[in-house]
Amino acid sequence: MFKTIEWTDAGVVMLDQRRLPEQETYLTLRSPEELAEAIRDMAIRGAPAIGVAAAMGIALGFQREAGVPGDDRRGRFESLARLMAATRPTAVNLSWAVDRMRRRFEAHRGEPLPRLQAALKEEALAVQREDIEANRAMGRHGASLLPQTCRILTHCNAGALATAGFGTALGVVRAAASGGKKVAVYACETRPFLQGARLTAWELQRDGIPVTVLTDGMAGHLFQKKEIDLCLVGADRVARNGDTANKIGTYQVAVLAHAHGVPFYVAAPVSTLDPAASTGADIPIEERGAAEVATLGGRRIVPVGVPVIHPAFDVTPHRLIAAIITELGVVRPPYARSLAALRAPAPAGPGARKRGGAATAPGKGAAARPSRPERLARQARG
Repeated sequence: MFKTIEWTDAGVVMLDQRRLPEQETYLTLRSPEELAEAIRDMAIRGAPAIGVAAAMGIALGFQREAGVPGDDRRGRFESLARLMAATRPTAVNLSWAVDRMRRRFEAHRGEPLPRLQAALKEEALAVQREDIEANRAMGRHGASLLPQTCRILTHCNAGALATAGFGTALGVVRAAASGGKKVAVYACETRPFLQGARLTAWELQRDGIPVTVLTDGMAGHLFQKKEIDLCLVGADRVARNGDTANKIGTYQVAVLAHAHGVPFYVAAPVSTLDPAASTGADIPIEERGAAEVATLGGRRIVPVGVPVIHPAFDVTPHRLIAAIITELGVVRPPYARSLAALRAPAPAGPGARKRGGAATAPGKGAAARPSRPERLARQARG
């Protein structure tokens, strides 16, 4: 499989997602400023992936310094942290990664510079490695929810390109396919950046998983024709009550799924949970430039002088979500309770239950009980 992002002696190397699917081009970024611009300009995107990129950016900022005086190190770190945190405000994985790097920095701040540099690099690589491990675990848990044959609607790209590797929502698809299930994916094109058409279709085609692209406005027709068995998306931030921010257009997919009795699942690592956000109203929504909406393929498609809005994300209310798939297991409503238990300390001893029983292994206990959206879906299908 391709590598979304990689640490090398020459710098941080990442696949330039702006050029897909026509060109598979890699960027080598040699400064934290270059890396921050790559995040901002969406050469790399997806909440887990930009968390990894931010961690590497901070490590890179210290690697490139010939000597940072001890008294100036905290100032240097906080400058790098602000640079990374300002790039994409909605994805909580970014601030999570920055905070994790801050803890490692504080533990080694007073040590000789080579040891501090090594510690920061080691932590950034751990963030990358653990993300891939989490995605594979998520895939195993989520695959248990999929029937033996199913047609899946997804929105945006929540695959290996959006993570350090394997993917969240598409990781579930990959795990199901590798386990012998017959899965086919409908990918919403996801205007205006076309992550579904350009990226999701590119990934799945490479894996030999059937994929069909549709415009965002066509989803209702497929639901009406009963051609969708379930919806599966990623997330950029999940509030304590289960409200979930994802790429703009996700909310309308969830509404359609609810109206047609189709279960709507979210796949997201624990690092995407935001304990500071009590509901979706607390999630900051990034506003991007008008040009991404007003132009298409380098040609202006909106008359000059006509206003354009461009919220990059929307929030799906928790009541529309059948389950949230994490690396620790499948979490079900009521989310205010189950997500809180997921963050609680894990009980001692072996067993399928994880962290206070919020998530359970496939087929055990709460994970086997259908949520209200799933029960409605089953009733609608008869």
